[in-house]
Amino acid sequence: MGSSGQALVAARRPDSGGVEGHVITLLANHFLVRFNSSQRIFHYNVDIFPSPSKEVARMIKQKLVEDNSAVLSGAFPAYDGRKNFYSPVEFRNDRLEFYISLPIPTSKSSLPFGELSDFQEKHQQLKLFRINIKLVSKLDGKELSRYLSKEGDDWIPLPQDYLHALDVVLRESPMEKCIPVGRSFYSSSMGGTKEIGGGAIGLRGFFQSLRPTQQGLALNVDFSVTAFHESIGVIPYLQKRLKFLRDLPQNKTRSLIGEERKEVEKALKNIRVFVCHRETVQRYRVFGLTEEATDNLWFADRDGKNLRLVSYFKDHYNYDIKFRNLPCLQISRSKPCYLPMELCMICEGQKFLGKLSDDQTAKILKMGCQRPKERRTIIHEVMRGSVGPTSGNQSREFKLHVSREMTRLNGRILQPPKLRLGDGGLIRDLIPSRQDRQWNLADSHVFEGTRIERWALISFGGTPEQKSNIPKFINQLSQRCEHLGIFLSKNTIISPQYEPTQVLNNVALLESKLKKIQKAASNNLQLLICIMEKRHRGYADLKRIAETNVGVVSQCCLFTNLGKLSSQFLSNLSLKINAKLGGCTVALYNSLPSQIPRLLHSDEPVIFMGADVTHPHPLDDFSPSVAAVVGSMNWPAANKYASRMRSQTHRQEIIQDLGSMVKELLDDFYKEANKLPKRIMFFRDGVSETQFHKVLQEELKSIREACSRFPCYKPPITFAVVQKRHHTRLFPCETDLSSSIQDQFYNENIPPGTVVDTVITHPKEFDFYLCSHWGVKGTSRPTHYHVLWDENQFTSDELQKLVYNLCYTFVRCTKPVSLVPPAYYAHLAAYRGRLYIERSESSMRNACTISRASPPKATPLPKLSEKVKNLMFYC
Repeated sequence: MGSSGQALVAARRPDSGGVEGHVITLLANHFLVRFNSSQRIFHYNVDIFPSPSKEVARMIKQKLVEDNSAVLSGAFPAYDGRKNFYSPVEFRNDRLEFYISLPIPTSKSSLPFGELSDFQEKHQQLKLFRINIKLVSKLDGKELSRYLSKEGDDWIPLPQDYLHALDVVLRESPMEKCIPVGRSFYSSSMGGTKEIGGGAIGLRGFFQSLRPTQQGLALNVDFSVTAFHESIGVIPYLQKRLKFLRDLPQNKTRSLIGEERKEVEKALKNIRVFVCHRETVQRYRVFGLTEEATDNLWFADRDGKNLRLVSYFKDHYNYDIKFRNLPCLQISRSKPCYLPMELCMICEGQKFLGKLSDDQTAKILKMGCQRPKERRTIIHEVMRGSVGPTSGNQSREFKLHVSREMTRLNGRILQPPKLRLGDGGLIRDLIPSRQDRQWNLADSHVFEGTRIERWALISFGGTPEQKSNIPKFINQLSQRCEHLGIFLSKNTIISPQYEPTQVLNNVALLESKLKKIQKAASNNLQLLICIMEKRHRGYADLKRIAETNVGVVSQCCLFTNLGKLSSQFLSNLSLKINAKLGGCTVALYNSLPSQIPRLLHSDEPVIFMGADVTHPHPLDDFSPSVAAVVGSMNWPAANKYASRMRSQTHRQEIIQDLGSMVKELLDDFYKEANKLPKRIMFFRDGVSETQFHKVLQEELKSIREACSRFPCYKPPITFAVVQKRHHTRLFPCETDLSSSIQDQFYNENIPPGTVVDTVITHPKEFDFYLCSHWGVKGTSRPTHYHVLWDENQFTSDELQKLVYNLCYTFVRCTKPVSLVPPAYYAHLAAYRGRLYIERSESSMRNACTISRASPPKATPLPKLSEKVKNLMFYC
């Protein structure tokens, strides 16, 4: 398969699943859905004119069904809120036209201005909508049954249409009772709202998605939390959101200057508001702010007469505008359409799209951080509750039966690998035997320690007392390194440099300071330690300058950690510094070839590659995306990774320059090993299921093209997608324990090494869930590995063992990590590339804030210095 003329098809499972490891009983948050395959579903296209908001569209649908039962053959169709109706019976005609008039609801309940209510129109307006309904297709479930059954033809594609119809049916009831965001639903009935500061609130909700699995169709339901804009007046909102406007209500004559105006516009852009000086159902989207202050605004009325805005509100609504020096909200892209801020309220149920502050993020994470037992209880409540997927009568209408019980299944716990440490320590090798699989370097050396003779230290800010801790810190760090088998000279190459924090705000000054230090070290500085008073956005500039212009690896830390100098902090710092400068923490005692002798041999090197793309945050419609690829450079240890990074088209998921990055990494590998890798293992992070086919098609081709640039080189490739952003959770399930032990057990996470490749995995394709780490907080999220292409022909056991063992070789810590290291390193490298670009772009963006139809061509990333290029500077 997969020659140029044929479509690529994802790899099939090579066996009936792995057998290695101790068997454990688990519960998964998948709920079995039985459907009647002979049940036909009639798919209708719905057109509503004039086009309504989603909320109004649902009201129209409800009234339509209530008033026209006979024409709709008594059906209660499911509606996706946009264009699609799904009905369990056929309507009277294939084409139908209706007219529905809706009373426009009042917004009086949330009026902040008592004096205005006397001026409201007393009656409700009626608005007329035309609805056209047309039959699109008649679907049945036979294809889906065949796809899910073991005897079905291996190559039939997933019948997306029928699956999508059932998905809409199961979302119908939550859609009517909750706020939908993506595939999740949020409701204040699930435990209230919580203020998280800055004009935002956290809301609890649940995620649901229909999935084809080995046991049949399953509904994956999980607990989720997200941030929404608080529904308050625009003035109090700005007061909460922006520090410089805290005193706004007391200071009614305040105006906005320069940067302040941009900040306010950024905070309000695209938010929906309603007005409270008149009764209306209409909601407006904020397009921007007016150039002029409210006091100076004029507009033309219907007769073309020029009116002063302030006078208009006084004459028509007997309302005196108080904040006259603030701009108005502009709610139209083309024509002037102004709303005074003080008369606007923020509509309820809008997801907070801006970047959350550290404090807000911490509060949201805390809301969503449930121990396994608690999470299980919440999910069960959703399945039995009044807003969940089974709360309506939809399932009965469409002959669906949704189980209320979680899926019970067997997992296996893989054994941890034996690890090898450095020669100089007392302990040379060990098997991590603790429950969390963590190991201790107290009496041992890292596998390979580096020598750091030329290094310097620079600090930014800090109190005199904090700065006085620096000599002690240098001494203790040097000692900690020595204990770990790393050599860090006790003397810096020049005396520590003390700079004020402001230097981090000035790119040119910062660069000259760093270059000066490099020059003092005869252009041969190995390491620069930077100590900061607090997290600072100048961190990004510092990294970019150090790694591209100056050519030095840097390690940053905060003064707060220097006060207590815990041995944990010193150890973590030492491990990071060692890894960045070419050392490594640990190696597998039994090398990979000895563990998988059928496929791997010591004299036939393998390269492990990881790739990831990071995108700008949702409100940024300008910045490029950043792609990174990393590749292991040593065999058989496979624990040192070189990286390549590129910027690419805004929000483009396919890696555009993959071929050239892979070619460069293969060149580097050849220089290190004197031969090209015999096999390529490629782990691709951050791809959603809808993109599997496209990514496989385009990126596999790029990898092959990179290989073809070497004569007669066609290594077998294994291409696996690694997913952390999914909603499958696994819970321990032991019913034969005494109740006190059971409670303790239920509250524990599943142990590291737990693998699941039956029942809840894909009916035919080669995928598995592996939880390789110990969950300290909340509920562990297993990582989902989905093999899209496998020319190396791994068995389930071989691949699962390989991935799990690699998780022990991550350089920054002494425990297994949750993600296979090549994918983890690619993620870190892509994040580093994003740092380079964000700071250089913020200055550009201020210069040109014109709105664009399409994003501009991606600014290339600055070129890495040859001195750091092949080091793990990004980790």
